[in-house]
Amino acid sequence: MELKYNRVLLKISGESLSGNKEYGIDFDTVLKIGNSVKKCVKEGAQIGIVVGGGNFWRGRDSGKMDRTRADHMGMMATVINSLGLADALEKLGMNVRVQTAIAMQQIAEPYIRSKAVRHLEKNRIVIFGCGTGSPFFSTDTAASLRAAEIGAEVILKATNTDGVYDSDPKTNPLAKRYDSLSFDEMLSKNLKVMDSTAASMCRDNNVPVIVFSVKEPDNIYKTVCGENIGTIVK
Repeated sequence: MELKYNRVLLKISGESLSGNKEYGIDFDTVLKIGNSVKKCVKEGAQIGIVVGGGNFWRGRDSGKMDRTRADHMGMMATVINSLGLADALEKLGMNVRVQTAIAMQQIAEPYIRSKAVRHLEKNRIVIFGCGTGSPFFSTDTAASLRAAEIGAEVILKATNTDGVYDSDPKTNPLAKRYDSLSFDEMLSKNLKVMDSTAASMCRDNNVPVIVFSVKEPDNIYKTVCGENIGTIVK
């Protein structure tokens, strides 16, 4: 299949890596996701990945804990997921680099934009850990920031939901899914696609976001090839 997007930023929710488990990493699920990413790279796509940490920890749900410290804990959770994803991709024969926004030189490279771009140009997959490296910013915002920095044509937001709905499809069986919408519509209707900081950054840098379900992992490959899957926000 012919690629529609040549350089993409794939945002994977932490929960997607846990499969049918309620917590942690299900390695078989990660391998299935990795196989779809591998197909994209084999076709010539350059892939950067930002992964969340919600399968281990969410800073915003930490209750009485200091928010800055809780967010730092969440950043560590994203590193666990980044290393697990890197291991799966390497087992599939891919060249992978993990870069983190907080220095931890024993296990990953520090995030350097020019180095990340060079890795992509050499067909290496780059996984960005630790979010933005600052508290009070989500991994969706990190995905928006990294996408703008590396010149990604699109953000692929792989979640457990097959698109953007006008209400929660888990509680409302009559919820309607959008095929497409604008960032302004998303913000004005308070649709929970991504936080307002991430959405504004994508809008201001003209980076569209495609939201789709990763429960069918091959959706990653299909989306990169231009199939109409999920919801596009632009």
